[in-house]
Amino acid sequence: MTAAPRRKPAGGPPRGASRNRPVAGSGHVARKRFGQHFLVDRHVIAQIVDAIAPRAGDRLVEIGPGLGALTHALLERIPRLTAVELDRDLAARWRNQAADRVDLIEADALRFDFASLGTGLRIVGNLPYNISSPLLFHLLDVAEHVRDQHFMLQKEVVDRMVAEPGGRDFGRLSVMLQWRYRLERLLDVPPEAFDPPPKVESSVVRMIPHPIEALAVRDPALLSSLATAAFSQRRKLLRHSLGPWLEMRGYRGEFDLQRRAEEVSTAEYVALARALG
Repeated sequence: MTAAPRRKPAGGPPRGASRNRPVAGSGHVARKRFGQHFLVDRHVIAQIVDAIAPRAGDRLVEIGPGLGALTHALLERIPRLTAVELDRDLAARWRNQAADRVDLIEADALRFDFASLGTGLRIVGNLPYNISSPLLFHLLDVAEHVRDQHFMLQKEVVDRMVAEPGGRDFGRLSVMLQWRYRLERLLDVPPEAFDPPPKVESSVVRMIPHPIEALAVRDPALLSSLATAAFSQRRKLLRHSLGPWLEMRGYRGEFDLQRRAEEVSTAEYVALARALG
């Protein structure tokens, strides 16, 4: 299990990346520009598969099958799955070794249209930590096609995803994902569960989309723009950041701007976006 890799981002290697080095017993060299850290702990793998609980007939999609630690464990329970992989060497392995059971899509997960795979998707993966937030926002656009998502992420990202208002972890990511999904942290994973080990702790999170008919706001772009404005100056009161944004949109309602952005709940942001809509 690894992540769907991508090109090296501007600004240097991702936090926690290590030098390119062979992965024990595989012959594959983990590439730091792809953020590759391969899950090798069998106990953790079993916990993740149990949490996913795959069944025959599920439309399972793995982002970054890597060397197959999770993939093979999943294929012990289901006959077939789809995998999105960018690393050419790893993609070639899957084409040569498991074409009869893995429908391989060689693509960048950040650009791939997951909606093209249909509906009822169950998406899983060990997401590369250097692109995890952009990828979560990319998948937000296809949430109505998804049944659930189970991801391994940097622990601090999961902390932000599930954060309650009032703390420094609560931000735009919290608002957008809590609006669209029911989130549940399943387990924390230490660095030694990977080869090569990252320099950060990891966590596994479950994401279940709320039914679209239950969403108070149907326009994610509006909510995203609102949240971006609110958190653009975290240390200042909202009257300095969100206030001008609301004024530009002719908002005349009552909303307490004498607070900082992290002191406002997701429900309040959603209610404000609904009023604007």
